[in-house]
Amino acid sequence: MVHLAGQIGAGATLTEQFSGAAGHLRLACDTVSAMRRPARWGSGILAVVVVLAVAAVAGLGASRRTSAHERHPASALRLSAVPAGALRLTVGRAARRTIPASFLGLSLEYPALEAYAGSDPAQINPVFLQLIRNLSPNQAPDLRIGGDTTDWTWWPVSGVTKPGGIKYSLGPTWVRVTAGIAHQLGARLILGVNLEADSSQLAGAEARALIAGIGRGSIQAVELGNEPELYGSFTWYTTRGGQHITGRPHGYDFSDYQGDFDRIGASLPSVPLAGPATGAPKWIPELGAFLTAHPQVTVATLHRYPLQQCYFPTSSPVYPSVAHLLAPGASQGLANSVASLVGVAHARHVNLRIDEMNTVSCGNGPGVANAFVSALWALDASFQMARVGVDGVNFHTYPGAPYELFSFTHRGGHWRGSVAPEYYGLLMFAQAVPPGARLVSVSGASGSLKAWATRAPDGSVHVVLINEDTAASRTLAVRVPGVRGPATLERLEGKAISASTGVTLGGQAFGTSTSTGTLTGHSTQSIVDGTPDGYAVQLPRASAAMLTITAPGTA
Repeated sequence: MVHLAGQIGAGATLTEQFSGAAGHLRLACDTVSAMRRPARWGSGILAVVVVLAVAAVAGLGASRRTSAHERHPASALRLSAVPAGALRLTVGRAARRTIPASFLGLSLEYPALEAYAGSDPAQINPVFLQLIRNLSPNQAPDLRIGGDTTDWTWWPVSGVTKPGGIKYSLGPTWVRVTAGIAHQLGARLILGVNLEADSSQLAGAEARALIAGIGRGSIQAVELGNEPELYGSFTWYTTRGGQHITGRPHGYDFSDYQGDFDRIGASLPSVPLAGPATGAPKWIPELGAFLTAHPQVTVATLHRYPLQQCYFPTSSPVYPSVAHLLAPGASQGLANSVASLVGVAHARHVNLRIDEMNTVSCGNGPGVANAFVSALWALDASFQMARVGVDGVNFHTYPGAPYELFSFTHRGGHWRGSVAPEYYGLLMFAQAVPPGARLVSVSGASGSLKAWATRAPDGSVHVVLINEDTAASRTLAVRVPGVRGPATLERLEGKAISASTGVTLGGQAFGTSTSTGTLTGHSTQSIVDGTPDGYAVQLPRASAAMLTITAPGTA
């Protein structure tokens, strides 16, 4: 379940039934808190890597965008001279804070686990596992399991009637599959436990079963409930007679939630907790008080989404569109909305994760949530969150979501996966931020040109540039003090900003479907020579790439 960014002044959620049919939508918005809640979806020698918005060009002066079939082999391309008028960017020398290990994670709904991994613990979908590994190379993946289905799910208890709001039952198979995923990946899990059922007995039984079946060593924290600010406003279930029943009385507030957290949390086994799992603008500022009152919370969790479709006209800046997703508020503003809370959490020795995040929180948004623009947004938004100091982000996905990162088919004992454009942006972020990388400043970028840089423990430097302008290309001179060696340029491209297919990274792709979860095809990397003025790169409209200096140079 999802919320609109606080800087927009509203919260929003998107939910759909797991079946993929016309699932009801759940909206969390302070201005419409009295409205009825529909049923909801159960909710990274010296090397320098420069992620650049760039198209395939045979030379720096080429302005025509070439197709994949027209590109030259990497060995044939050499881009060197910096032309007059190039925008000059400079990478700083001083490193800032370290980007935490396992920064980039995923958030999954409870039923999504078996849909993605299968129901055989001995034969878990290898494509799914590889796609997770790609985003956390040489790190323990961070997986949050919850969302709307946190409060739709229970572990059946003998002699207890299933509550009306329960739509999904956990059992031994689910637990064994999840344990298999965690053990094969070495993953650390944040597991949602039902709070809306308002039952210490059920919450305790669920937590004990999950911990016993998965193993305490794989569980980072238990997250009580999901977006509890909605409990008093939206329908948890509907009776046979058509009566809409909310999980809590109307007017349920943060004080009430803290009481529930204390009471029901006391029924759980001794395990670190996560919370408050909220995205509401009026609740987020209460984080400090929440953490002070609940020292057993070791992971502070918030939700951030920049756009939504429900209840907003097309003219609204939060309505799904390419322009709105590329606007500063959707990435920089999204991060700024939680920046003040980083210190609040860290002062209490608590990590702050945006453990549910994606593009469009309520409604579909075709040509936006499922399109190449989402790859550019995800790349920038991830860096923006690292900039303000959060400890990690979990991108939400589930079958049928408008922003679903991947989907799978299983026929004849063989798995195949389909990978969405947004995943390519996340993959580029993972390549640019290896374990232990530290942020480094980049000066000279402005407007639609975004610039990022990291320095890895081995001395490699990664500089990220993104041209979000959908109409104009840019010519850049990227200067890294002390470095002038030749560099390899890898491009991230889409055939159109609103296209849902045709994305490539360095000329490679997952194709229409993949049986391995790895990129395939001929690489189209090119060579960029260092000069006293820096590295010359032409950045066509709405695209991205990676520049790697493979040998140390002398300034």
